[in-house]
Amino acid sequence: MDSSAWGLLIQGAWTTLWISGISIAIGVVMGLLIALLRVAKIPVLHQLLGVYISLARATPLVTLVLFIFLTAPTMGVNLNRNVAGIIALTLNTTAFNAEIWRSAFNNFSKEQREAALAIGMTPWVYFRRIMLPQITITSLPGLVNEMSFLIKGSPAIAVIGVVDLTRVTNRISAVTYDPLPPILAAAALYMLIISLLVWFQRVAERKASRLAV
Repeated sequence: MDSSAWGLLIQGAWTTLWISGISIAIGVVMGLLIALLRVAKIPVLHQLLGVYISLARATPLVTLVLFIFLTAPTMGVNLNRNVAGIIALTLNTTAFNAEIWRSAFNNFSKEQREAALAIGMTPWVYFRRIMLPQITITSLPGLVNEMSFLIKGSPAIAVIGVVDLTRVTNRISAVTYDPLPPILAAAALYMLIISLLVWFQRVAERKASRLAV
């Protein structure tokens, strides 16, 4: 492949990275908030959130992408392709992240809460200083795995015309009639992105373990 093809692949990889990155950042925070609401078991809201999580996890990502992009105009909302991709990816990853956070909440030691409240700690201070740091550490492997799955599933946004890494690969293959080089290059770029995520997880876990000592 020539330098221009490599330039297009890198641009496509950057599109994949920033769209996935925004979706991941929102999904982690929204997943935490939904998990908190589900743990609180507020009537009706608890059931509604459970339905959303079940639907989002069961719906194929490409179907969700098409649904968001094609149905939004029927409701008077014209979405940019990139925005539609971000919304679909965010809805998908938020549902999985919510279950990861909820599992961490449910497995957290209740004795620590009782001890904290016994010494006069407010529920907010207990959550912020004791509970949240610990469940973040325990949730980190699951969250990073979900980030990896989202990035590997992100080619679904190509079906609505987002020029991501996969779409660029297809375009180069169509022009050169030699699909193997761009496919191998795209695979290498995806592996690089996933490897950076794994590296981030290891660094974060090491720092967390030092702080815990």
